[in-house]
Amino acid sequence: MSEQGTHAVIAGIGELLPVLRERAQETEDARRIPDASIKALQETGFFKLLQPKPYGGYESDPVTFYTAVKLIASACGSTGWVASILGVHPWHVALFDAEAQREVWGEDIDTRISSSYAPMGKATIVEGGYRLSGRWSFSSGCDHATWVLLGAPAFDADGKPVDFCTYLLPIADYTIEDVWDTVGLRGTGSNDVIVDDVFVPRHRALSFVATSKCKTPGQEVNPGPLYRLPYGSVHPSTITAPIIGMAQGAYDAHVEYQRERVRASYLGEQSKEDPFAKVRIAEAASEIDAAWLQLTHNIDELYQIACEGGKLPFSTRLRVRRDQVRGTERAIAAIDRLFENSGGRALRSGTPIQRFWRDAHAGRVHAANDPERAYTMFGTGAFGLPVENAMV
Repeated sequence: MSEQGTHAVIAGIGELLPVLRERAQETEDARRIPDASIKALQETGFFKLLQPKPYGGYESDPVTFYTAVKLIASACGSTGWVASILGVHPWHVALFDAEAQREVWGEDIDTRISSSYAPMGKATIVEGGYRLSGRWSFSSGCDHATWVLLGAPAFDADGKPVDFCTYLLPIADYTIEDVWDTVGLRGTGSNDVIVDDVFVPRHRALSFVATSKCKTPGQEVNPGPLYRLPYGSVHPSTITAPIIGMAQGAYDAHVEYQRERVRASYLGEQSKEDPFAKVRIAEAASEIDAAWLQLTHNIDELYQIACEGGKLPFSTRLRVRRDQVRGTERAIAAIDRLFENSGGRALRSGTPIQRFWRDAHAGRVHAANDPERAYTMFGTGAFGLPVENAMV
């Protein structure tokens, strides 16, 4: 994608932010993203950022994608979360066999895909493919998608697990059950996906062994550097980027609120004159900036190596994961600091600060944000010991 085109997508999202901000409470109340918001994001070109060029995509650099996600999440946490999830799936589908890509985008380049990667189902290897069954939770934005990516182990005829794959299914092969009723990220519509003994052809299954080695069937038709990046770098960063955006949205809302706040408990002192409040704001701003700089610096370093055709250092991949979870921790710490500084009125339903606080903490519990696991992998690698994990 040209630099001018990239700027056009970011500019379009910038123009959309006031509307998304106004719809934030509506989104939460509906427990799903409004169709109008998805349509507006589509019109900016956002969902094409990581999509392959042969199917109308831009193949943008990943930092541009994460920048767009951060902006969207700064207006509405739920919308930013769903945008990030749906927006990264074209990248993942581009790693599948060319026939699978044709099935998804051959007739409609605006096809959207949701996911649930946790191994909540079971696949049995049969002639030509797999038989898949199960119930998968947390498929964010599934109401706006007509395909789904599902994770499950693959068993042979003797019941022995022999692989772990992501399976790509059209909407005719699954049903959605509305179960999403939560304290945070309420607007994401992260409902359950149910599959009952469906045949999945071999070309619509992608082994995690292939993704972890960065050698996938889709690279034959999508040889660009974007599709040589590790799944364990791209996807976890997709989870952290909106959380950093939520922290930025909380910061903006908090500063605006503090400009007019008068603290009755301190004899009518204006909050903007409180030196302690200024310290907390500065601390939060520093944490947000640090989180963003680490995330974007690391992923851009990997991307530049891929652009040069070099081998992606495993030490760099480990650093990406280490700083990705650290970025989530920093963003959460910033929001907590701002929330502590907001006073009792911030607790009221409908205020942005409490919504960002709940949404960010809900995002924090995603499996990609497990800090101890990521730190342990980094430490293991630092000692020169072997690290085997698909999320690296």
